[in-house]
Amino acid sequence: MLATKERTTSLIPPYGGELVDLFVPAEMLEERTAYASQLPSIRLSDRSVCDFELLAVGAFSPLDRFMGQEDYQSVLDNMRLANGYVFSMPIPLPVDDDVDVTIGQDIALRDPQNELLAIMTVEEVYEWDLEETAVKAFGSTDLRHPIVAEMHRWGKRNISGPMQVLSLPTHYDFKDIRMTPAQTRAALETFGHQNVVAFQTRNPMHRVHEELTKRAIAEKDGVLLLHPVVGMTKPGDVDYFTRVRTYRALAKNFYDEDRILLSLLPLAMRMGGPREALWHAIIRRNYGANHLIVGRDHAGPGKDSQGNPFYGPYDAQDLVESFSEEIGVTVVPFRMLVYLPDEARYEEITKVTDDMETAQISGTQVREEYLHKGKLLPQWFTRPPVAEILSETYPPRHRQGVCIWLTGLHNAGKSTTANVLTTLLQEYGRNVTLLDGDVVRTHFSEGLGYSKEDRDDHVRRMGYVASEIVRHGGLAVCAAVSPYRATRNDVRSMMENDHYIEIFVDTPLDVCESRDTKGMYAQARSGKIKGFTGVDDPYEAPRHPELRIDTIDNSAEENAHKIVAFLLEKGFIRPNH
Repeated sequence: MLATKERTTSLIPPYGGELVDLFVPAEMLEERTAYASQLPSIRLSDRSVCDFELLAVGAFSPLDRFMGQEDYQSVLDNMRLANGYVFSMPIPLPVDDDVDVTIGQDIALRDPQNELLAIMTVEEVYEWDLEETAVKAFGSTDLRHPIVAEMHRWGKRNISGPMQVLSLPTHYDFKDIRMTPAQTRAALETFGHQNVVAFQTRNPMHRVHEELTKRAIAEKDGVLLLHPVVGMTKPGDVDYFTRVRTYRALAKNFYDEDRILLSLLPLAMRMGGPREALWHAIIRRNYGANHLIVGRDHAGPGKDSQGNPFYGPYDAQDLVESFSEEIGVTVVPFRMLVYLPDEARYEEITKVTDDMETAQISGTQVREEYLHKGKLLPQWFTRPPVAEILSETYPPRHRQGVCIWLTGLHNAGKSTTANVLTTLLQEYGRNVTLLDGDVVRTHFSEGLGYSKEDRDDHVRRMGYVASEIVRHGGLAVCAAVSPYRATRNDVRSMMENDHYIEIFVDTPLDVCESRDTKGMYAQARSGKIKGFTGVDDPYEAPRHPELRIDTIDNSAEENAHKIVAFLLEKGFIRPNH
């Protein structure tokens, strides 16, 4: 259908004038691949693989590599590359501290499955400062910010240099709608409209989003680039397989086919609020859009550990608008719309008078009053095909997964409480997996010592297993000292925020020592055990746990019942009948 339309070349040019293309010429591919197979390798993280793919295809144009120190610092300080082009998000390639890499060296870049991606000639190896990056790029050092928590496990050095791209990461899903910037532009040109309105989305689309995008198309006389993120989004977001199924249903059935293009974006979001919104605008220009719908609290990570939003609701719109003329992308603000049941239509809230009856459903209501209770969303709020897809993905709350993470000093009473709790929860019909730190260590943390790095690895392994249990609807009870806040927040970030319940087993050190039948505290005091939590290594107590339990005045059974009451209140278990 698209191929029959008259072509036009009036799309906005890529940022910087042309798309960066890092691919090795076809005639050199065999020789370069053979050469790369002999080189020392670095495996990229999932985040860096996403960044690599978008660098390779020109989505980050004019950036043509993982950032060197000058670009990195300039972006932190000025939201510009060293050459002056606007760029608001640092794109580093951190390497683990034990990786041996030298300037001038050729290295092979591989994905986590060891598939060969590219050759990099290392031109820079430089140290970066976590706190400076957190404050300047994301405005906070709060560990509830998912990228800030994640950065604590990155290597302390970044590397940079030109890349010869041999292949892109392999994707087996949705191949027909995975398009590079060049392919997206070619498709958009067939629509015959100069204006392209991009809609950034990492959530399912409801009727209000549909209405908003249709109004934007009409207002700009353009085409909608429905451009969902299918890389890394906020932990706990609806999985992209579900989301893409809903987008396809909407695009096929409820939009004019000559006014919408659905294309997937393998972006690793930072949840960086205003800076991220500006970054999104630059990326969408490279895909051919000259307008971007910027939502309320665009790319916001939620609330900090004090319960306050990380960013203001309109900070993102304001920042993008301030750069709009320079980057060539106009902001389409996300207007608040409400449904008028008497007239069966949506209207901007600023145009609604007191005598008009309105209907709204908040995000909290969507989850708690509909999805968690297994009820279909009403048709005025969500198209029936979308509601059905979401109901398949979201079982009722009492069948959803949850992780209960007990943390505290050695001998605080974590394991005893966890054992009692595991028994009680089975009485409520839940499938429960108990992950005790000491037991788990013998099974899949064997070989790890008690250095900070090894303890962090142990906790993250437990967290990963727990997150998989939660993802599949199970209930994971975890008992581990887990002494460091950043690592516990890392685990929290592996799952939807309210599906991780941190319980501080708040037992004073002297009480823990008095309970120590194995004499480990005594050995630590005498120097026979080094790096023992609470003696010569710190325990960082939770500042904002979901629950705090006392094992001096309350028994393990009493504490377990307190946790059960909390789970009943949150709907993760149903009262016994």
